[in-house]
Amino acid sequence: MTDRIPSDHASVRTVRGKLARSGGTRRPCLRVPDELADSLDAGDYVRLVLDGDAAHARVSEDATGLVIRGAYDDKSLARDPGDAPNRLVEWVDANDRPLDSAVEVDEVESGYFYGVRVPGRRAVYAPSTPPADSLASIAEKLDGDG
Repeated sequence: MTDRIPSDHASVRTVRGKLARSGGTRRPCLRVPDELADSLDAGDYVRLVLDGDAAHARVSEDATGLVIRGAYDDKSLARDPGDAPNRLVEWVDANDRPLDSAVEVDEVESGYFYGVRVPGRRAVYAPSTPPADSLASIAEKLDGDG
């Protein structure tokens, strides 16, 4: 298995995403591009890499489509963030990205592993293997999601 995967590698699908407002709040969120909607559903949890830092995010749905409202340090915080730092909001602020601006969304592993980057920048990802379905379902049952 390759040690690192660059965003311009043939195995990585890159699509244009958009930052938007999350509901009635002023916090930014990531609109999931239509091209990725076939591999994701509301309620899915994904690994989301922002400037090299891996986070966990829950895919939600609003009247417009799929959206990611936050990215957190682990999956349990993605389920129930409370006052945990929202790494997506921090990334948007650190990169001075206004609402309605474009971002590149890299699909590294369909349905599980995505990267978000400023257009024109290159990223390199460390491969990650999704948990086995049976292990994931056991964990969700233990956490009360199943």
